[in-house]
Amino acid sequence: MQFVDEASIIAEAGNGGSGCMSFRREKYVPKGGPDGGDGGHGGSVYLIGDDALNTLIDFRYQRFYKATNGRPGQGKQMSGRAGEDLHVKVPVGTTVIDEDTLEVIADVTEIGQVVLVAQGGRRGLGNIHFKSSTNRAPRRTTQGTDGERRNLRLEMKVMADVGLLGLPNAGKSTLIRSVSAAKPKVANYPFTTLVPNLGVVKLGQHEHFVMADVPGLIEGASDGAGLGLRFLKHLTRTRLLFHVVDVAPFDESDPVDAAQAITLELGQFSPTLAERPRWLVLNKLDLLPEDQRDVVVDDILARLEHDGPVFCISAISGEGTSALVQAAHRWLTEQRQLESEDEQAAEYEREMCRRMEDEAVARTETRLGHQRRKRLDEGDDDDDFDDDDYDVKIEYAP
Repeated sequence: MQFVDEASIIAEAGNGGSGCMSFRREKYVPKGGPDGGDGGHGGSVYLIGDDALNTLIDFRYQRFYKATNGRPGQGKQMSGRAGEDLHVKVPVGTTVIDEDTLEVIADVTEIGQVVLVAQGGRRGLGNIHFKSSTNRAPRRTTQGTDGERRNLRLEMKVMADVGLLGLPNAGKSTLIRSVSAAKPKVANYPFTTLVPNLGVVKLGQHEHFVMADVPGLIEGASDGAGLGLRFLKHLTRTRLLFHVVDVAPFDESDPVDAAQAITLELGQFSPTLAERPRWLVLNKLDLLPEDQRDVVVDDILARLEHDGPVFCISAISGEGTSALVQAAHRWLTEQRQLESEDEQAAEYEREMCRRMEDEAVARTETRLGHQRRKRLDEGDDDDDFDDDDYDVKIEYAP
């Protein structure tokens, strides 16, 4: 299955049917008068959230979606049939953006959520509406209005509670394999993860949360280097970030420099996302001799000056992972309870989501502008989005 998280489509609503000009003509009915019926309303285009979808691949092959037109009115006061509405299913977590105005039309965040993206045209009126005591035979009708046509950009963001970020080969995929049923590719070379992976972390009956692993970031990711900019947006849906740091890099680089580089890229991509709670997860302790672990960890913390929770783990052996996921589950439960009881806290969370969405959209539009200018410079005026597709496998615990 191909993973596509961005797509451009055209949504066109149906036109309204025109009103009819007609006069009653029946035997034994003199001066029957006007009897032109109204046209039918044009169909509208709606998007519906569907949890059975986890990619926008279908929209790469069909970009044009049009509802049917309303039928014109007829004589004998018969109204035209209304156009049928078009309902298009999209994955839950899809943001709908008007490409012409850059307006965020809606966020599809719930199963069954319905969003109107193109309003159908209004019906025209038949001449029966214009009769009066001084105008017994009106020859006036109105035309139906045109349906709305919009150029839309769909951006899908995975719906997760916890997001993993870090450099390539920091051990993010190993961590999600260790605590969930997800089985992302793991290898001893960078960028083994090319697409987001979701895993459901189960702690007991009816106790679980969703963790998202995105491709590793590199320096310059916020400006489009590597895969970072394309997939950093997925972290804007998360409530908690695990900053995974390799304490024993195979290239003998400094873990502190790696952690600071990720923090910088995160802030440049979205200052609001950088304000999200971020827990430091020092991984690969199994590569350090036991008598050196405390020394290495203390040195990293002293130079990094991290002010949030810190967890030392070995994802491959499972050491420390239980304490990590249990602490995350408690924190998520407390946050949800707080927002359900305190409207001010709930409003603060909604405001943060709005700010992150605006910042992510601004970054995306900047990247698309660079891509379009590059294609024009190369003599290619095809404005279709043509990023590479990737294979993805999203697995959930049984």
